[in-house]
Amino acid sequence: MRSFTKLDAVAAPLLIDNIDTDKILPGEYLKTVSRSGLGQALFARMRYHEDGSEIADFILNRNPWREAEILVVGDNFGCGSSREHAPWALLDFGITCIIARSFADIFYNNCFKNGILPIRLEADFHGRLVSAVGDLETARLRVDLTTQQIVGSDGTIARFDVEAGAKVALLEGRDEISESLLHREKIDAWKRDNLERTPPVVLSNR
Repeated sequence: MRSFTKLDAVAAPLLIDNIDTDKILPGEYLKTVSRSGLGQALFARMRYHEDGSEIADFILNRNPWREAEILVVGDNFGCGSSREHAPWALLDFGITCIIARSFADIFYNNCFKNGILPIRLEADFHGRLVSAVGDLETARLRVDLTTQQIVGSDGTIARFDVEAGAKVALLEGRDEISESLLHREKIDAWKRDNLERTPPVVLSNR
């Protein structure tokens, strides 16, 4: 998993509440187990006409927001089914930070597991961010996980909270498998000890 420390990037406003995982990545794209290539299908039903052409006024189809690495969304982002393909699609598109009023819990945790920083913000500063990043001249944000700060183009600073363990994992680029491997010696020792205490059962052919 790629680490996340600091990000200075274009931020796209998508101020719609209750965007569920089916809107993030429609179900027909769930057949793959590959994490690559899903970015093209991100928000497919909101982003494309039925003939595959782009919907011109959708934010990620407009410059400079088609190059966005930060997404500023509304309440309850990522609700619905727990499909992990949704953060895969966001990451493959290039989104590595999502700023919301609130997230669905499973989606929120899946973000950390895939190298995406999800940030919850209070209404006041969130509203100012939405206005700022919707303007061509102020569409960039700086996000610093080490100091837990967001800096707007006008110099406005907001702090955000993040659980300590999740922060360290993102900073070091560690997913759950990598975390487990840090304890490999203890795991191997337990396996050897358990095998000695509990010999394998030999089944008779009779």
